[in-house]
Amino acid sequence: MAKYWWKILCVLLLLYIFSGGILLSIPAIPKLNESARNLFYHVPMWYVMIVCFLVSAVYALKFLGSNKAIHDMKSKEFVLVGIAFGCLGMITGMEWASVAWGAPWSNDPKQVGAALCLLTYFAYIVLRNSVKDQNKQARLSAVYNVFAFALLVPLLFIIPAHFKSLHPGTDSKPFEALYTQAAEFRRLSIPAMLAWILLGVWITDIRIRMNKLENPETYS
Repeated sequence: MAKYWWKILCVLLLLYIFSGGILLSIPAIPKLNESARNLFYHVPMWYVMIVCFLVSAVYALKFLGSNKAIHDMKSKEFVLVGIAFGCLGMITGMEWASVAWGAPWSNDPKQVGAALCLLTYFAYIVLRNSVKDQNKQARLSAVYNVFAFALLVPLLFIIPAHFKSLHPGTDSKPFEALYTQAAEFRRLSIPAMLAWILLGVWITDIRIRMNKLENPETYS
């Protein structure tokens, strides 16, 4: 049981988020109205993506230092899951923008930055698939991964903070909204961050274990 406590916590938190996100009352916000409940689903997607890309970059560095295939595989899997959650963040954001701003895409700085971030990691996948030699593929991918994560911070936080944006809370304090938002939102949004991040890690863990079962000698 001690080994699976975080998975149990993930399930309980997700149940709380899904039920509370629908049933609990939220403050009335002009234009957004009930669509503001998307806060519990859209925003966490980006935090899962960032965590996955961060962990992936750490494993990329570990591979460069050890040349162990297991680190390269884990780095790749965290990128794939991060991209999946990033795409979900983009889709839920465009749906929300249709309600709040009247169009799914408005060239908002944060929208553009997020799109460029995803394209950077899509290029990572293209790079991996274009190199046939396994060792060269792993090393090139690891180096690219580190630089890709270095680009993530300015694309998502620094550059958008210097342009006028339709997004609320667009400044140099990306986490400020977590403690300045209404209590009704906070009691759901903070658990939502943890729940979705745990789910992202759980999905990645399953993919890693599948790789180990398929290639026990390579990833021993």
